[in-house]
Amino acid sequence: QVQLVESGGGLVQAGGSLRLSCAASGRTFSYYVVGWFRQAAGKEREFVATISRNGGSSDYADSVKGRFTISRDNAKNTVYLQMNSLQPEDTAVYYCAAGGPTTIATMRRSNWYNYWGQGTQVTVSS
Repeated sequence: QVQLVESGGGLVQAGGSLRLSCAASGRTFSYYVVGWFRQAAGKEREFVATISRNGGSSDYADSVKGRFTISRDNAKNTVYLQMNSLQPEDTAVYYCAAGGPTTIATMRRSNWYNYWGQGTQVTVSS
């Protein structure tokens, strides 16, 4: 079992930055691929970014590529999502998810992930 807790959300003006954290507890975190997803009001949950177990591989949705950076510190059991140049369309609840144990590198499909956090709200004002 893996427990995930997101933090770092809030209200920011367009063009600003936020860093989300996803703290994990439970089983060995380095065995798990981690993804960030988001869900805006009235919309389906969508993929944002994913990172491999050792942090060596990552993948991003086209909408955030070049603006968001996913990273992890397995010693701290934490994955981060640095979000720069935020825009109003980035407003959503952001969720982290962990999948595994696994040998795959990264995963975009939300239904593959075993464990989910409760989400953190990000609101970008224009």
